[in-house]
Amino acid sequence: MTSPDRIFLQELELPYPIDYVFDFFSNAANLEAITPPSLQFHVLTPSPIVMQTGTVIDYRLKLMGIPFHWQSLIEDWQPGKRFVDIQLKGPYLKWVHTHTFIEENGKVLMKDHVAYRVPGWILEPVIHKLFVGPQVRAIFMHRSKIITQLLEAGH
Repeated sequence: MTSPDRIFLQELELPYPIDYVFDFFSNAANLEAITPPSLQFHVLTPSPIVMQTGTVIDYRLKLMGIPFHWQSLIEDWQPGKRFVDIQLKGPYLKWVHTHTFIEENGKVLMKDHVAYRVPGWILEPVIHKLFVGPQVRAIFMHRSKIITQLLEAGH
């Protein structure tokens, strides 16, 4: 029995030009800055990381105190428009994160679409409801707050 895809959606409006916003996301080191400190998230791939389709990035983090190695692949890279990262190795059965950037009137609407699968077989619904779902929401709430602060401060 395969667990179902879970979908997380979030939108964030940023009052900056697309080049400024996308430049921020083009720097993989910024991922450490926008991830909650409780995850002890660190990029392992040496800098500078050239972001493009095919780039593989290694990280380490802790989820609920358990250490994980996470490896992601930039599956699609369209500067100023979108990029997609997928988990190659990590705690999820599937993780596909599509970042979309829409510029309008000097502002950017940033959309996150995450399709993921949680391990747990018959316990997956309980694991997702009690742990994973709330944690994913909390991570993205933190991320939105920090992205806004860093862009305002000129990152």
